[in-house]
Amino acid sequence: MNNDKFYKLNNFLKENFKKKIYKVSLDGGFTCPNRDGKISNKGCLFCSDRGSGEFAGDRCKTITAQIDEQIDFMKDKIGSSKVIAYFQNFTNTYGDVEYLRKIYYEALNHEKVIGIAIATRPDCLSDDVINLLDEINRKYFLWVELGLQTANDSIGKIINRGYDTKVYIDSCKILNEKNIKFVTHMIVGLPNEEKKDLYDTVDLINNVKSWGIKIHLLYILKNSKLLSYYQQNPFKIYEKDEYENTVIELLERLSPKVVVHRLTGDAKKDELFEPLWSLNKRGILNSIEKKLKSSKSYQGKFFNEKEAIK
Repeated sequence: MNNDKFYKLNNFLKENFKKKIYKVSLDGGFTCPNRDGKISNKGCLFCSDRGSGEFAGDRCKTITAQIDEQIDFMKDKIGSSKVIAYFQNFTNTYGDVEYLRKIYYEALNHEKVIGIAIATRPDCLSDDVINLLDEINRKYFLWVELGLQTANDSIGKIINRGYDTKVYIDSCKILNEKNIKFVTHMIVGLPNEEKKDLYDTVDLINNVKSWGIKIHLLYILKNSKLLSYYQQNPFKIYEKDEYENTVIELLERLSPKVVVHRLTGDAKKDELFEPLWSLNKRGILNSIEKKLKSSKSYQGKFFNEKEAIK
């Protein structure tokens, strides 16, 4: 972790590519089995109309055009650096495998792209998809992102996740067997959530040997299903200080080997209902780092590898 208090993705990428690497977020034109009727038509309670990809490219454009457009937008920052093509919104393995092959390799063939990241659901990893990911992983840099959100299946039902935690565990086993890196998403602030649920989720992420983690703050968007639920079933909304302290507790419990990709969430200012303090993302991250330093804490402080499932 160098001198940092947790294992940042930027550090991992610099260690492996010897320079700063950026991400460009793409829209592969997908939907989700939790939206098209295969599982339900409702979607996950927390998911936005854009499949939690508000900052992704335009699905009406080709993958190459999306990459070019985002690189051009960030050209002053990126310079000669390379990028990871991130298939972000909705379920990016939910489609015909030949279509997946086409768009993945279109991204990988771009001169600026050094690898791809693919966000998906653990119940959307068929044998054909796994074989394609294995093929790519043998030749290119790849990680897969799995939306677990919580290890508590009762909360999973409230948020209409659409699968049991065992499905996530089984998918992790398959990805590990193929030596495919995967990142696990978890959310802090879900309805009916208790501190133990958060601890259990981090413990599970440790136990399945997840390569990375994304910790999200649950935020409520205007005109969303989540806002309607909140108005009918009020649940706790974290205050800034409480959220930061909770994230620190989770980091202390997290294996120091897990790469931390995210510690809060993103929302567009004009779409956010609550919590409004979450708009200051940089301030939140700076505060977390300052608290870790002042308390002499760090990722893995209370992690016990002997207690993790082998």
